[in-house]
Amino acid sequence: MTADPPETRRRTPRRREPLSPAARRFGYAVAAFVNLLLLFLGNVWPGWQVLPFLTAETLDVLPWINASLAAGVVVNVVNLVFDRAWLKALGDLVTTSVGLVATIQLWAVFPFDFGTSTFPWEIVVRTLLILAIVGSAIGIIAAVVAFVRALIRGADAAARPS
Repeated sequence: MTADPPETRRRTPRRREPLSPAARRFGYAVAAFVNLLLLFLGNVWPGWQVLPFLTAETLDVLPWINASLAAGVVVNVVNLVFDRAWLKALGDLVTTSVGLVATIQLWAVFPFDFGTSTFPWEIVVRTLLILAIVGSAIGIIAAVVAFVRALIRGADAAARPS
């Protein structure tokens, strides 16, 4: 009897090592900075008006987009300071929920004008918005599950066990 060659053996998936607290905190800081940068670029300089495919109706959805970015800043700064699993899950629930509202508003207002382009940009953008809405709904469910799991594991647990 011969043993199976190594390439035919079933490989067991390896679990990824959890991120260190320092790596998580670095990620929170980067995410907060990126959200602040996007708030600055969209509202101050150069502003959303420089994008030729956005219409004046963008002003109707801009508060929701700003709220989504601001929620991301606040949640990531809180996570940077406290780094608790239940708090991260709760923050994910908040940011995903606000993002979902912003995406639904983008769908409803649709502040885009692609002019006479022969490429079907409207179909592409609407498809991406649908995917974002569905993904956000799934993300909200996942955040609720993560929140409950974190509460069951204990309030003092770090965002990801080391």
